[in-house]
Amino acid sequence: MTEIEQDQYWMLKALEYADKAEQQNEIPVGAVLVKDGELVSAGWNQSICNHDPSAHAEMMAVREAGKKIENYRLIDCTLYVTLEPCPMCAGLLVHSRIKRLVYGAADAKTGSAGSIMNIVREPKLNHQLEVTSGVMADQCAEKLSAFFRRRRKEIKEAKRLAKQAAQEG
Repeated sequence: MTEIEQDQYWMLKALEYADKAEQQNEIPVGAVLVKDGELVSAGWNQSICNHDPSAHAEMMAVREAGKKIENYRLIDCTLYVTLEPCPMCAGLLVHSRIKRLVYGAADAKTGSAGSIMNIVREPKLNHQLEVTSGVMADQCAEKLSAFFRRRRKEIKEAKRLAKQAAQEG
């Protein structure tokens, strides 16, 4: 299997975990951590249900991997994530010594692996990651867009029903 085929294979797995997030009404972002071609751990956004602003997909996958490997350094691991990491998660990846980051959709608001800043490649830090961006970007971006379209529609409908109830009551 070529590196491109491997990246697509693991990004499909990350998308499956994004689906788990969406089933919990979380922003659909999924991540898988791989070492030597084997799945080490996975995560999906759980910030809302856990009342934890740090419970991003990357954070959940890295926490699980550290426990599984019994080391806070995740040497020679690759993290696949459906959305470009935010500053918090990018810093986490540097500190955990992840070797390679592969992400799908770029994040023009908080992307910290090249979009608005590049924490994972910052030469002043003691570790830099190899980065591959845009793997299955369209599928990853569409999953997020569809989620937010649905959410806006639900909010609009809830406001309409509340207004209707107020007029009737």
